[in-house]
Amino acid sequence: MKVYDVIVIGSGGGAKISTPASMIGLKAAIIEEWKAGGTCLNRGCIPSKMLIHPANVVLAIKEAKKFGIEAKYNSVDFGRLMKRINLTTDSDSASISRSYKNAKNLDYYRCHAEFVSDKVIKANGKEITAKKIFIASGARPSIPKIEGLDKVPYMTSTEALLKKELPKKLLVLGAGYIAAELGHAYAAFGSDVNFIVRGNTFLQREDSDISREFTKVFSKLHKCHYNVEPFKVEYKDKKFIAHLKDKKGNKSRLDGDGLLVATGIRPNTDNLGLKNTRIKTDNEGFIIVNKCMETSVKDVYAIGDVVGNYMFRHSVNFESEFLFGTLFIEKKKRPISYPPMPHAVFTHPEIGSVGNTEDELKSAGKKEGKDYIIGISLYKQSAQGIARLSETDFVKLIFDKKTRKLIGAHIMGEEAATMLHQLIFAMTYEATVDQLLSMIYIHPALPEIVRNAAKKAKDRF
Repeated sequence: MKVYDVIVIGSGGGAKISTPASMIGLKAAIIEEWKAGGTCLNRGCIPSKMLIHPANVVLAIKEAKKFGIEAKYNSVDFGRLMKRINLTTDSDSASISRSYKNAKNLDYYRCHAEFVSDKVIKANGKEITAKKIFIASGARPSIPKIEGLDKVPYMTSTEALLKKELPKKLLVLGAGYIAAELGHAYAAFGSDVNFIVRGNTFLQREDSDISREFTKVFSKLHKCHYNVEPFKVEYKDKKFIAHLKDKKGNKSRLDGDGLLVATGIRPNTDNLGLKNTRIKTDNEGFIIVNKCMETSVKDVYAIGDVVGNYMFRHSVNFESEFLFGTLFIEKKKRPISYPPMPHAVFTHPEIGSVGNTEDELKSAGKKEGKDYIIGISLYKQSAQGIARLSETDFVKLIFDKKTRKLIGAHIMGEEAATMLHQLIFAMTYEATVDQLLSMIYIHPALPEIVRNAAKKAKDRF
């Protein structure tokens, strides 16, 4: 049996352990069943943003008239666009594969990984082991149990980023960030997108002010069918038929030539052979780890989507870099301490968020005015917002009443993800409302809206 210092299952965020480990002279192995680079590169963050950015360009053309600009959007060469996206990601993935094959002290296994026992893994028909093993196998789309769905050629986010023809009418199951991002992109290019939503809002995990206002704006831009659930799906004459039922039992149907299922994700743990080990998972299949990211088996760690603490590429990067630093540089175990973890939804309107939502504070028994202070400022209350003819976009800041520190920041509007970064910095270094207001903001720039929200909060202390 071949013995390594390090084995990593998954070539996404986990590569930030295997590659640097090999570079400091440790014997490492990385196992990847699909394309090198993981979900983010091949079927997630990068190709989706390469699709969404052109969609935003199209939207800017369509909305140019409000500025007095006569412009017309004709069409998109969708096949050419998708070809460029996939050539780019495939090229990057191939480059990563070559770097693995040429690296010293690093063996690359392009195959499925399966545990035989606690620390023995079967790969390419061989059994291998290591002093330390890291599970970073990611996640995949979760498919709901709907009659007939398993018999029709629906798309998940993976196929939606590979499709060569633009559907005339696209049905989207879901109201989370994947549904909102991809649905927005397809709609911008010309698909008649219909969202099928079980509840009455989009992005339910966001702060309720964000979710509510986003739903209001999104509903004006797209056809959204709320409080309905698909109970049966058919595919006839190249058409999808979604049979729906509302909460009162009333039935209806929607037809389309495309169907996107974006109803969540599930961890890639069900086919790792964990039953042959003492590694424990929760009821949803996520691997249970301690504060050091270690599983119930000593020196076997799990990171990223398979753990489910946070489901972002930037979070697994943080976890990987933390573990490499502590285990191989410091050479000791210590608990991971996450800084404020931000996220963004790259749809229209764009969302950026970090820290507590007001809903979380209310659930904890906190009361506005007594335990926390809120400051909200609309984009249109700033020079840059006026220039952009913003109508609904806003910044919401939440401060602890006692310490005056920023504990939550939520933005809906243009460049929200970029705007959020000064607030991530502020939260990371425990800035107060007074410190946010002690700096000089460029006039007229979008961050003035952050200043305005902070001013409104300070007035309420």
